[in-house]
Amino acid sequence: MEDRIGVTWSNTNAISLPFRMRIPFRLLRYGLSTVVCGLLALSATGHALATAAPSPDARFDAYKNQFLLALWRLEPELAARKGYHKYDSLLVIPDAAQRLRDDKFAQANLATLGSFRVGSLSPANQLDLRLLRNELRARRWAADTLREWQWNPASYNLGAAVAPLLNGRYYRLDRRLRNISDKISHAAAYYAAARANISTPTKEHTELAIKQLAGGLAVLGPALADSVRKSGLSAAEKQTFTARIAATRQAMQGYVDFLKTDVLAAGKFRSFRIGKALFDQKFAYTMQSRFTADEVYQQALKHKTALLHDMGRRAARLHPKYLPGQPAPADTLTLIAAVIDQLSRKHATREGVADAVRAQIPALVAFVNEKNLLTQDPSKPLVVRETPPYMRGRGTAASVESPGPYDRSADTYYNVEPIPAEWTPGQAESYLREYNDYTLQILNIHEAIPGHYTQRMYANRAPSLVKSLFGNVAMVEGWGVYAERMMLENGYGSNSDEIWLMWDKWNLRVTLNTLLDRGIQANNLNEADGVAMLRREGFQEEVEARNKWLRATLTSGQLSAYFAGYMEIVALREAIMRKQGSAFGLKGFHEQFLSYGSAPVKYIGELMLSPVGLRP
Repeated sequence: MEDRIGVTWSNTNAISLPFRMRIPFRLLRYGLSTVVCGLLALSATGHALATAAPSPDARFDAYKNQFLLALWRLEPELAARKGYHKYDSLLVIPDAAQRLRDDKFAQANLATLGSFRVGSLSPANQLDLRLLRNELRARRWAADTLREWQWNPASYNLGAAVAPLLNGRYYRLDRRLRNISDKISHAAAYYAAARANISTPTKEHTELAIKQLAGGLAVLGPALADSVRKSGLSAAEKQTFTARIAATRQAMQGYVDFLKTDVLAAGKFRSFRIGKALFDQKFAYTMQSRFTADEVYQQALKHKTALLHDMGRRAARLHPKYLPGQPAPADTLTLIAAVIDQLSRKHATREGVADAVRAQIPALVAFVNEKNLLTQDPSKPLVVRETPPYMRGRGTAASVESPGPYDRSADTYYNVEPIPAEWTPGQAESYLREYNDYTLQILNIHEAIPGHYTQRMYANRAPSLVKSLFGNVAMVEGWGVYAERMMLENGYGSNSDEIWLMWDKWNLRVTLNTLLDRGIQANNLNEADGVAMLRREGFQEEVEARNKWLRATLTSGQLSAYFAGYMEIVALREAIMRKQGSAFGLKGFHEQFLSYGSAPVKYIGELMLSPVGLRP
């Protein structure tokens, strides 16, 4: 990669000859006219080259392509998740040498980005430049300052890297198996580096690692062995592959044993809290918001009050319907809780959550089409499945796993967390009440249609790969929350007090996520107070509140993304409505907004309101 690509291109005009250039003696033999003709011809050539020099946008587009190709070789697992499979056979050893390579890569590309004059680029490329610069700066900060590679043992799970290759459809099975075989051949070195990296980890991430590695070991179990036996690999390849699977399992089990005996038994842990300074920095890199972490926290406090007011009014209207003959509680929170208790009794069975999710998807598709809210693509498959074991244990009920822009035809997985077999009937009932018939619909809107599944479909179609590949979590999660509200605004759920009350509760979860996230990481909120807030002010079931506490201990900043992105999207829509007046159309707004990929809402807003360019 040419580290000075911007400087190199900008010097193209130097081909023109200086006025006082000395003419070599040998040229004089050809006569003055010959020299003059030669100079004129060379000058004309220089002018032609200067005229044909690529534009700043063309140079930046070429640079972006070079950057991505270099990045995928540096990070093959990330490349595979984005649908780029050229380097599937490579395994990066997470040692000091790798961190040094990453740092040099970031420094060199930050220097290259600095050589481009932002004002000379198109608005779209101005945005890409900012996204790449933030990505590289965030990577350096994460490696040098946050240093999660030292204290999060769950970062090292080869099963999570192998499973997508085994289950993918982009290559024939034999080729995918050969890639897996080559990748896991370095498992011993990988886990040796992982063990060397771990220094005073958190207890919570250590326990998560042990749980998820059990799922990772299962990936390298009977299903993989059966695929090898049935494949077209040669007998020698099968023998080598089988030996490598055994060696990989041994390395993974050795890492698990290390975590159990050397780490857990020693009991020397750091706190899972990263502290206010790191939280604020991480928030800025992750959200790229118009607002600081403190400002978003204050907005969440105000929004909580507004939601509780609306919930009180709706609960007062519903109380006689669901609790006839009973006096309404004087305390508003008690009143709301009583009505929600009644509504939560309608839910799926313990074994039927995934089936209930699957059954609701067609109705969401039909509603979006009927109301003409945005254009959908029926050719893109959505596969509802139980969350794979190597992904479980983070306290999330569901997630969407979408193919990247390089592999757009691949399936999108809607992962639904199954109720753990070890849970008691009471725990299962608590979970099912939280994800009742009302809130399960809202979850499906958020995760699937027209939420994450739809948004990522649009992102994969964005002209710029950068906007699709380096998605902004606040925009992505904010769109999911916005989609919930927008569907209800357009009549989903028949505009009933029941659906709106349960959406208020759901939106209150988003709001309290922000308070919990910052409260835990920056303000030392303890578990008892955090769970009590979720239970009393958020009307959450015990299991949900405990799961959310667990999730907040395993992540930092991510839980704030939902509210931060949602509030910015709502504010942007209002600004566009004021600007366009009677010409405003909801479908047009949605499709223009989604056309920018997964860029930060702050920058999308600047381009939608003033498409001549971004603010300095």
